[in-house]
Amino acid sequence: MKPVKILACVIVTLAALLLPAANATAQDKLKLAIGQRGFWDTAISHLGTKAGIFKKHGLELELLYTSGGGETQQAVISGSVDVGLAAGTMGVLGAYSKGAPVRIIGAQATGAADFWYAQTSSGIKTLKDTDGKTIAYSTNGSSTHSIALAFVKDFNLKAKLVATGNPAVTLTQVMTGQVDVGWASPPFGFKDMEEGKIRIVAKAMDSPLVRGQTIRLIITNTDTLTKRRDVLARYIAAYRETIEYMYSNNPQVMKDYAEFVGVPETGARRVRDEFFPKSLLWPDEIKGIDVMMPEAVTFKYIPAPLTKEQIAELIQIPPRK
Repeated sequence: MKPVKILACVIVTLAALLLPAANATAQDKLKLAIGQRGFWDTAISHLGTKAGIFKKHGLELELLYTSGGGETQQAVISGSVDVGLAAGTMGVLGAYSKGAPVRIIGAQATGAADFWYAQTSSGIKTLKDTDGKTIAYSTNGSSTHSIALAFVKDFNLKAKLVATGNPAVTLTQVMTGQVDVGWASPPFGFKDMEEGKIRIVAKAMDSPLVRGQTIRLIITNTDTLTKRRDVLARYIAAYRETIEYMYSNNPQVMKDYAEFVGVPETGARRVRDEFFPKSLLWPDEIKGIDVMMPEAVTFKYIPAPLTKEQIAELIQIPPRK
């Protein structure tokens, strides 16, 4: 065989060997908007990326953090991101009812660890002490907005609700007297509670709206769902696998989370073990829609309850394989 033909055969053989390897390392990119940085339940994509789980599923994630579910929802609807996490359920119901191109691909939080607090020196010990006061939530259309509205309704409060953004900004507003009652989620606020600066006056689970119901969602827009359904299915598969990892005995997950939020590992473990049961994070079922629908009408998120056909169109969770 002539040298030129031998060289050609070698090149073809090498190309055949290298092509599968190149395809195997190619990663599909997903841009994510995540409501609030640092919460245990919003750290899934970060921790799964650190552990190499999303890469194993052929995914490269770009993580963008927002000040709340309202901002997350708008980023998804506008198409500036592929997936939104921790979008408030009522806000999503409202957007869908108005014709927004949004779809639900998973539950992000069923129940909630959020809490509301006041300065210890304020004299506010419970929500009943908030008449004429201000109560914080993150952004319009967020789950904390829905919970704050539920507090007003459930406890017949005469308080003003104020959008304050993320927990760090909210804490500053509470400590400077701009807002009377702030909101947070573990581990935010632990240090100030230990130092006696603030006290918890209510927990999200105090509201029937929250108990056993999915209050935050994983969402995408219709265009992404149509064009990238397989990629989204792999994302949810990796998401499930990451949750299993987060509740395993692997010590690395606590090291990574503690580093992520800047707390000791003992504090990181307390966040998980005391405030976030695994069931709170599991994405496979949207619970309590039938209960939330009348509340969504009452709070003027939607003009009328969605039909079964509309709910089936809205909720499209990728099945487990």
